[in-house]
Amino acid sequence: MRTIQVQELTKQAFDEYGSYYSITNPIGHNLGDFYHDHILYPVSGNEPIGFSALITHKQESMIVTAAEYHNTTAEILLPLDGDIVIHVAPPSNKPVPELTEAFYVPKGTMVKLNTGVWHLAPFAMDRDEAHVLIALPERIYFNDCIVVDYEKEQYIEIVKK
Repeated sequence: MRTIQVQELTKQAFDEYGSYYSITNPIGHNLGDFYHDHILYPVSGNEPIGFSALITHKQESMIVTAAEYHNTTAEILLPLDGDIVIHVAPPSNKPVPELTEAFYVPKGTMVKLNTGVWHLAPFAMDRDEAHVLIALPERIYFNDCIVVDYEKEQYIEIVKK
């Protein structure tokens, strides 16, 4: 099993996978207390965006055994009440577990995963469970969600620095 370390979420390190913005500590362009358009989530046509709740649980070990991607959409994650760790790998036409990286996402920080980025559910870090808001086009998890289970020798253990 390969081991990877959790990295700090920085623009340079995460740029290939998407973008992020702290909702609870906003900075940058604003109109008074309204900090607008810091994460853009483009969608095509009249596709409704669904906002879903995910409860993720703290694990004794953070082991990545599978990944998924979407061909037609980005994905938004916003940890509401606890810090999380996400794992991502670059878009490709086949699984690339050997390119997986892990990032620490503080609560209140919105992350947008680009279309095609390999990922799966995050891990809770500082609490037994964390509630995460997920934004995806309606029913995309049924009609555009490619999930791949890794072979045991491809599993990845994520460790804190």
